[in-house]
Amino acid sequence: MDVLVVGGTGEAGRAAVRALVARGHTVRALSRSGKTDVPGAIGYRADLTTGDGLDQALSNVDAVIDAFNVQSQSYAVARAAFVGATERLLAAERDAGVRHHVLLSIVAIDDSPYAYYRAKEAQEQAVVAGGVPYTILRATQFHEFAGQLAGRLKFGPFVLVPQFVTRPVAVSEVGEALADAVEAGSSGRAPDLFGPRVERVSDMARRTLKAHGTRAVVVPLPLPGKVGAMMRSGHAGGDGVGRESHLTFDEWVRGESARA
Repeated sequence: MDVLVVGGTGEAGRAAVRALVARGHTVRALSRSGKTDVPGAIGYRADLTTGDGLDQALSNVDAVIDAFNVQSQSYAVARAAFVGATERLLAAERDAGVRHHVLLSIVAIDDSPYAYYRAKEAQEQAVVAGGVPYTILRATQFHEFAGQLAGRLKFGPFVLVPQFVTRPVAVSEVGEALADAVEAGSSGRAPDLFGPRVERVSDMARRTLKAHGTRAVVVPLPLPGKVGAMMRSGHAGGDGVGRESHLTFDEWVRGESARA
């Protein structure tokens, strides 16, 4: 099968590219740079804000995985980016005769007070209305999530991490689940993917920093309002119905410590 992975150089996209290559598929990794570091994959360049390069990238493609991401906490900015890119991508897929569109989304985003999640929900709606047979796979936060937060929220010796409870999942298992979705064919909403254990993100950040040899004081920060309440409630980890992954955060962080 010939598969195009949009966002093929991001964490989830790269994991999907690796999983698909290992299974013997012909894989194109789409990015603005047109490069990929996964042996056996082919790099393609395209601009999702304009659609330039999509026709060539989609030629003779059977299925598309969309793991494109936007780094914005503004609903207007994130929605415009997600929905605009999705609509352009789906239009090009229809023209190219693509038979299956797989979207990576996030667990528990329905009616969320969090602007980024509302933008992802709007993207899902665009996929449903897009005219290409689809699968939407929702996953919880990745094991890397806490370390990324810590990197952005470090102030001198202190790291301010929102009080957030979830069931984190290994990005490698997200990649395998995306590959499974491609091979299974369009199914609408796939079972949610969540990690094997409930974790506090502040604890995850503390263990990640230790694994990397970084000395810092992690300060759990209770965010106000509905967003903070949602984060603290554990709602982001899902309702326990779906597909449970295998690699725990502790197992993952031990690997990080060995690599440090």
